[in-house]
Amino acid sequence: MTPAAPSGRSASRPTLRAGVRGVSDSVRVIVFGRQGAGKGTQCARIAAHFGVPHVSTGEILREAIARDSVLGRAAREVLDDGGLVEDSVMISLVQGRLGEQDARTSGYVLDGFPRTLPQARALDAMTAARPAHCVVDLEVPREVVVERLLSRRRADDTHEAIHHRLDLYEAQTAPLIGHYRARGSLRVVDGVGSPDEVFERLRGTIAACLA
Repeated sequence: MTPAAPSGRSASRPTLRAGVRGVSDSVRVIVFGRQGAGKGTQCARIAAHFGVPHVSTGEILREAIARDSVLGRAAREVLDDGGLVEDSVMISLVQGRLGEQDARTSGYVLDGFPRTLPQARALDAMTAARPAHCVVDLEVPREVVVERLLSRRRADDTHEAIHHRLDLYEAQTAPLIGHYRARGSLRVVDGVGSPDEVFERLRGTIAACLA
């Protein structure tokens, strides 16, 4: 069930906390971007800046697997086989996380979800009463992220594996860009530059969505 907006507050615009400049008690942001774009780091910084939970699907999956829940076991079997966790499992996990007290009262920076159009539509439905204020595409050119990923020298970061993951991401994400652009909520932020420069762009973009 989608949580209702608190009594006396707008369901679409946050109320600023007294005495804390630029920080809101209800900030709801979705961030996506290519692997290697620095999304996880920037999402954590944005969440800390606005005082809201950083809701990472990677962390949600790890916690579900560690708890050995039904959904966690289903996810682990797929991941162990090198596959992608199916939409229904991810939707259930995210819906559960967004239903927790901190996300209901403070909002969230959602990192790694949605990844497919069915996930986006499910998220639209579960947050219909309190939709995201903006959806940010952290844009870093493909050649830049390939260079970044190769420089990490992880065992699974071969040239072929990286390009396969990026091809899959782009195939899944292209419909999402159209979906959110049609809703008027998409913002594209340049992700090239120092971490501080990128953070300031993101912060400014999100603040403008809240204004």
